Amino acid sequence: MRRIGRDDAPQVTIEFEGEPLTARRGDSVAAALLAGNHRSFRTTPVSGAARGPFCMMGSCFDCLVEIDGAPNRQACMIEVREGMRVRRQRGAGDIGLGHSTGGGREDTP
Repeated sequence: MRRIGRDDAPQVTIEFEGEPLTARRGDSVAAALLAGNHRSFRTTPVSGAARGPFCMMGSCFDCLVEIDGAPNRQACMIEVREGMRVRRQRGAGDIGLGHSTGGGREDTP
């Protein structure tokens, strides 16, 4: 995978599954995880099959992750920020009120 854009963008450190990961400011969470060689972002509720980003534009919902404790976040639609904690989403996640499933580029959960 080749990075398009500025290679001199400031770096931020996020956490994925408890491990530090360096990303470029302005990258989506999905782009940062893919650049870090992570391909599985979630498991499906029924079979437990691994899923990762497909469309990278918010349509397919295969990139759902948990960000800072909030489930059902679209990794392709949210920009990384310093100190962000990201975990794989296992199954459906809590779909309680107050948690967004994305739908627009967001900087915070």
